Amino acid sequence: MEVSPEELQTTDSITVRALKDISFGSAAGVAAKFFEHPFDLTKVRLQSQVLDAQARFSGPIDCLVQTWRKEGVRGLYRGLPAPIVGAMAENASLFWAYTELQHAMRWWAGMPISQTLSLGQLALAGAGAGTLTSFVLTPIELVKCKMQVQMLRPPPTSPSGVPRKLPGPIAVLTSVVRDTGLRGLWLGHTGTLIRETGGGAAWFASKEGVASLLLARRGVTDKRELHAWESAVAGACAGVAYNVALFPADTVKSAMQTEMELRGPRAGGARPTFAGVFRDMWRAQGVKGLYAGCGITVARAIPSSALIFLIYDGLSRRFG
Repeated sequence: MEVSPEELQTTDSITVRALKDISFGSAAGVAAKFFEHPFDLTKVRLQSQVLDAQARFSGPIDCLVQTWRKEGVRGLYRGLPAPIVGAMAENASLFWAYTELQHAMRWWAGMPISQTLSLGQLALAGAGAGTLTSFVLTPIELVKCKMQVQMLRPPPTSPSGVPRKLPGPIAVLTSVVRDTGLRGLWLGHTGTLIRETGGGAAWFASKEGVASLLLARRGVTDKRELHAWESAVAGACAGVAYNVALFPADTVKSAMQTEMELRGPRAGGARPTFAGVFRDMWRAQGVKGLYAGCGITVARAIPSSALIFLIYDGLSRRFG
C-alpha cells in the first residue's frame, strides 16, 4: 500500500505531539484538581464509612461542614499533594494515550491520518487510554485516600501523650511499601481498572459526541473550530458520563484502600479483595452503599471536567 506524504511522520513530530498532550493534559488536570479536591475528599470519606457500624456523616453537606469546623481549610485540602501528582499523571497519560491509540487505529486500518474516527472507535481509544492510566493512577490514589481519612481516627500519640504529627504522602508511601511490598501500592487496582477503562470510554466518547453535535449546529466539522463554551459544555457532559458509568467500582476501591486506617488489619493479615469488599458493601447497604458520595461527585465533575477540556482544547488551539 502506498503511503502518502501526509501519513509519513518522523520521530520528532511524534515526540512533539506527545509532549504537547502531556503538557496540556497536566496543566488542565492541576487546575481542575485545586477546584475539586474538597469534594473528592468528601466522596472518599463517605465511601469509607459504608462498612462502619455507625456512620460519621449523614451526607455530603454534613461531611463538608464537619471537616471545615474540625480541620479548617487545611482539612478540606488534606492529601492534596498526591492528587496534584495524580492529576498530572492521569490527564497527561489519558490525553497522550488517547491520541496515540487513535493514530494506531488509523494506521492499522490504512486510513489517512486526518480521517475522523467513528464514535465507537473513539470510545475504544478512550477505554484503552483509561486502562493504561489505571496502572499509573492506583498507587497515587492509594496514598491520597489514606491521607483523606487520617483525621477520622484519633491521632497517634508519643509516649509522653503528646499527639504526633500525621504522616505526609512520602511517609504514607514508604509505610505501604514497608508493610506490604511494592505489590501493596496497587491495592484496589481492580476497581481503578474497571473505573478508568469504562470511564475513559464514556468520558472521551461523550465529549466527542456532544462536541460534534454543537459543531453541527453551526455547520462546522473541524474540531479545532470549537468555541470555548462548547468545549466546556461537552466536557461537563463527559464528566457526568464518566462518574455515573461505573461508580460502584470506585466505591469498592476507596473502601479497600482505607480499610487499614479505619478498621485495622483483617484476621490473619488477609488481604482485602475486590469481590469480597463488594459483597460486604452490598450486604451492608446495598445499592445505596455502592453509590455513596455519587451525588457530590457528579456535582463537582460537571465544572471540573468542563475546566479540563476548556483548558486542554484552548491550549491545543493556541499551541497545537
